[in-house]
This record gives sequence, C-alpha cells and structure tokens, in this order.
Amino acid sequence: MILIGKGTVITRDDRNPLLPDGGVLTDGGRIVKVGDYETLCREYPQAERLDAKGQLIMPALVNVHEHIYSAMARGLSINGYDPKGFLDILNGMWWTIDRHLTLKQIRLSALATYMDCIKNGVTTVFDHHASFGSVKGSLFTIAEAAKELGVRTCLCYEVSDRDGEEKAKASVKENADFIRYAGEQQGDMLKAMMGMHAQFTISDQTFALCRENMPEGVGAHIHVAEGIEDLHDCLKKYGKRIVNRLMDHDLLGPQTLAAHCIYVNEQEMELLKETDTMVVHNPESNMGNACGCPPTMRIFQKGILTGLGTDGYTHDMFESYKVANVLHKHSLCDANAAWGEVPAMLFEGNAKIANRYFDTPLGVLKEGAAADVIVAAYDPLTPLHAGNISSHLLFGLSGAMVQTTVCNGKVLMKDRELLGVDEAKVMADCRQAAAELAESING
Repeated sequence: MILIGKGTVITRDDRNPLLPDGGVLTDGGRIVKVGDYETLCREYPQAERLDAKGQLIMPALVNVHEHIYSAMARGLSINGYDPKGFLDILNGMWWTIDRHLTLKQIRLSALATYMDCIKNGVTTVFDHHASFGSVKGSLFTIAEAAKELGVRTCLCYEVSDRDGEEKAKASVKENADFIRYAGEQQGDMLKAMMGMHAQFTISDQTFALCRENMPEGVGAHIHVAEGIEDLHDCLKKYGKRIVNRLMDHDLLGPQTLAAHCIYVNEQEMELLKETDTMVVHNPESNMGNACGCPPTMRIFQKGILTGLGTDGYTHDMFESYKVANVLHKHSLCDANAAWGEVPAMLFEGNAKIANRYFDTPLGVLKEGAAADVIVAAYDPLTPLHAGNISSHLLFGLSGAMVQTTVCNGKVLMKDRELLGVDEAKVMADCRQAAAELAESING
C-alpha cells in the first residue's frame, strides 16, 4: 500500500478535479482512495509514504500511437537518402531501418523507448511495430521489455505487402500468435491488435487474411490517409476512398484505431463516426513529414473518439499537446481553435481509447482506477484552480518535469531515477547496437 501525497492532486475526475493538499492511496494495481493527505495518513498509518514535495500529482499518461522500431533513427545518416516526398521518407528511412533490425536491436529499441516514456510520465503505450528483417518473435521481444520495465502496452505488427507475399503472411501470423498469447495473460498489462501499415501497401488478399485472423474484440491499428499518395493510390486502383475500402473489408469498428486521417472527407468522417472507429492525431510527425494538417478539429467535433499520439517522433505527450495546439490555430487561422479539443484528446480521448482494450480505468485518479500516477515538478506562478488546469499544463509543463512515475502500483521512477533497470548499461548497449545497425544499412 502506497500513499502518494503532500502535493496538488489533479484527478481528471469531474466530480473532484483538484485537491490542493491531497493524496492518492494505492494498493496493488488499483487506487483505494483519493482525498485530503493528512486524513489519509491518519486512516492508513501502515501505508508507505511517497512525498510529492508540494508538486503536482496526476494520472499517468497514455500514448495511443508509437513506433518503438524507430528508436535508433536518431542521428542516423543513410547513404543516398534525399527525400523529395513522403514515399521517399518511408522507403529511404523507415522501411530501410525495419528491414535491417535484429531481435536484439528490437529489444534494445523497446527498452530505450519504454524508459523514455517512463521518464516523461507515460505508462500506457500503443505501439505499431515493423521489422521485416526479423518478423517472427518481434512482438514477443517487445512484450518482454515492457514486462521487464513494468509498463502497460498494446502491441501489433505492421502487416504490409511491400516486401512480398511471404513476409506479409509472416507478419499476419506474428499478429495472430501474439493476439492469442496476450489473451492468455493474467492481469491487465498486455494487449494486442491486428496491425497494418496502410492500404496502399496492402492487397485485397492480405486484407482478407488479416480479417480472418482478427478474433472478436480485436480491431485493426492502421495508418489511414497519412499522405496524399495513399489517397491517390486508392482512388486509382480501387475507385474508392481509403475509409470506404477499409469498410468494404470489415475493418472499421469500435476496436479499430485509425492513425493520422489527414486526407479524409466529410463522407469518410461520417463512416468513422457511424462505425465508432477511433482516430489518433500525430501532430509533430505530420508536420515533420510535410504530410499536411489533418481536419482533426472537424473529426473531434463530429463526435469521433479522437486521441493524441506521437508516431515515434517524441515520447513527451506534453510536447505533442503544445504542437497540436499551435498547429490547428495556425492552420485554421483561428486563435480559438484547439483550446478545448486537444486537452480532451490527450486527457480524456486517450484514456477512453485505452479502455476499449484495458479493463482497468485509466487516465483518472479515483477509487478503483489503475494505480498509474505521476508527480511533476511544477510551481505555478499564477493561481491554479479547477477552471484553468489545462492552461497550466499546456504552458507550464514538459515531460522532463516528471519526477516520479508509478504504474500498476509499482514505482518505476523516483526523483528522476529509474528503478529496477540499469539505465546506463541499456543506453550503452543501445549505442553499440545503433552503430551496428548503421553499419548494416550503409555497408
């Protein structure tokens, strides 16, 4: 039993949004009680105390679209890489990396990414993996890293025909095997989806194979209309738009996560809404790849469940919050845009998306919810109250300010020190593996 207190508690519970001198009592993987710290101390004298030192106590964050396999791209220079568009970026950088990854490098990429997530206050990660150089066992390798570090994760493999029929079948099998494995696990820390790259690299036959291997309660995690090239391909080959093609293959629905959705029209949005398909916005990646600004405000306002991801571009969800806020203001030339929508995506939408897979309530500090809690070093220079929480988080916080991270009732980081893992050794191993990957790619 752990009592996290002596701080300002931001609960994300509408009934009790802010407690100035609050505490959060956890037992095992659940929150037992949230309330006045001194009162909790008296009621539960046996609880281990975790002193927040007057800082913010918040629910841990969720990232609904990550790419662990991209970890070793940082600082990587690929010979001849000079992209002229999105397809060049995919083929020249990301597909080149994934074709060379070994299981050892995948494991280290996962450890490095999950460690960075913990340091940024993220304890639930939906990852979209690709490693066509090492398909078999790749998801299991990532899952072991997640278990070792104590984070909650939902994994899938990126099915694609881009490297041929045999690799496509192998990637479907990796998903299917891992879906079965995740379903057999006790607890609420590991889940699985049927991953797919994007419709322009997937044939009708492969879509059908994916659908055959998606049991009840499991949806697709797929890139949708990330680039204009994807839309043009679908119109040219199939005479229809992307969301319509996914509908025809029975891939939409409340368990499916559509990433990006930049080039979708009103009719496609209505289809997403009618099927209750989830959408995830990745602002920095879209800008960095020069793909365009998605109609995310319109998607959100239509009532489509929308969340915020990073696409591997960062592991700091506060950073994505800041970028999404200014992106849509700039794109729409509307200073009022995104004030309410983006924090709702990050703090409410991500939790709702996660809870379509995980059973324990996430993203909120209340009795019965997951014991996923972070403490952030923030001393507000203006009054903080229930009505301006999001403004303070937007302009005052970054992931690097997170001091302590708790997931499933276990302290994963305390005072910026990761527990239960030799961070220096993992990072040294990562540097060596990254050098080997670069040599493998460039010869």
